[in-house]
Amino acid sequence: MTFEQLEEYGMLQMDSGDIEKTLERKSIGVLGVPTDSAPLLRPLSFWYDGESALYFVYVLGSDSRKVTVSDQADVARFLIYDIETTFNWCSVLLTGTIERVPDDERRAIEGQIDTSWKPDVFERAAETEATALYRFQIDDRAGIKQLELPPELRSESSSSRPE
Repeated sequence: MTFEQLEEYGMLQMDSGDIEKTLERKSIGVLGVPTDSAPLLRPLSFWYDGESALYFVYVLGSDSRKVTVSDQADVARFLIYDIETTFNWCSVLLTGTIERVPDDERRAIEGQIDTSWKPDVFERAAETEATALYRFQIDDRAGIKQLELPPELRSESSSSRPE
């Protein structure tokens, strides 16, 4: 279905303010990077710089597929979503480029990063393993949301109320 068709059911396009609030409030999403076969999808914690970039800390291994495909990618996508109920949710899709942050820039950026939430296993691994900082430069943003009952359910629920 097209977006226009789904509007009839209560779906709305997010404006830039809604997208910005979502990027500021959330800290987890799914990175999609192209490969020769199916895209590589990875859930990642992120930090948003408040302007145009997300940052990810990769724990490096001897053979990290995520590092290999990120280093080769011309384009990537990042999906952030929040679902409170079946009638109250939002989804933000970002398209952009991903690159490893050079070491000479890394310290200054890491001083600003809020790492208040990330999975414990990666926190512990980062203490003993090498890490790299990656920047996702946002080129395009789009978002959809639903914040209330669809119109047909609103009218049914209001007409069935006792007077």
